[in-house]
Amino acid sequence: MTLATLTAFFGWMTVIHMAILVLAAAVIYGLGDWATGLHARMFGLRQEVTRETFYNWLAAYKLLIFVFALVPWLALTIM
Repeated sequence: MTLATLTAFFGWMTVIHMAILVLAAAVIYGLGDWATGLHARMFGLRQEVTRETFYNWLAAYKLLIFVFALVPWLALTIM
């Protein structure tokens, strides 16, 4: 694998994951009460706990994107 191929791979991986993150955030914010109510009933949780879990998931996913996709792409781009 060449350096250009790896750079392109990590670049597209970053773009795809960021699009998924934005879509998930838009759905959670747009359908917040409905989505948290549905999942709260499914798993027997309070709606506030479910909302907090959604936000924690978004934060963890964003951090994972930065660590495993964005930073390697930046490092390969700098090289």
